[in-house]
Amino acid sequence: MKTDYIRLINKEHPLPESYVPERLVDIGLPFDALPGDPKRLLEETAAQAALSLINRARLEGLSLYGISGYRSYQRQQELYTGSPYVAAPGTSEHQSGLALDLSCPEIHMELEEGFAQTREGIWLSQHAPLYGFILRYPKNKEHITRVPYEPWHIRYVTKPLASCLSLTGMTLEEYYAMIICGDRAQIL
Repeated sequence: MKTDYIRLINKEHPLPESYVPERLVDIGLPFDALPGDPKRLLEETAAQAALSLINRARLEGLSLYGISGYRSYQRQQELYTGSPYVAAPGTSEHQSGLALDLSCPEIHMELEEGFAQTREGIWLSQHAPLYGFILRYPKNKEHITRVPYEPWHIRYVTKPLASCLSLTGMTLEEYYAMIICGDRAQIL
């Protein structure tokens, strides 16, 4: 398993300014952005998984659209305002190319909590793990992730880890804490 897929990225575990993922691609996901816009890019494996996820949603009559994929360190620096909804440069999962914000026409392609109550949002929360994605910032876990609830933000972590986190209700932070505790227990 490629370790970048399960890498913890947050305020305590930032990406270096120079980090750019290998194999960034635009594979033609339905996007609320014009072709050529860098936010349409995703790491290749994550892009393929996202395409499968969105195509499956379409087969079920749903309309999921990408709003934001890859964001460079420099672009994140331009966007950063200090708002809890905008990560500081280096701490955004979008820089990894593994994160994707999704929305739907019902809420005018906005990134808002109401997305969770749309047919698309409900479907996404139930099906994302089947394609290797987690809802990265779940409700009632803000004290752990230190990021407000974002039902639109998915992160590719591989199918096995996404299934594990979904079944246990753990966040990526909790998963890493469990691994660290397990390693310490073995050392002791």
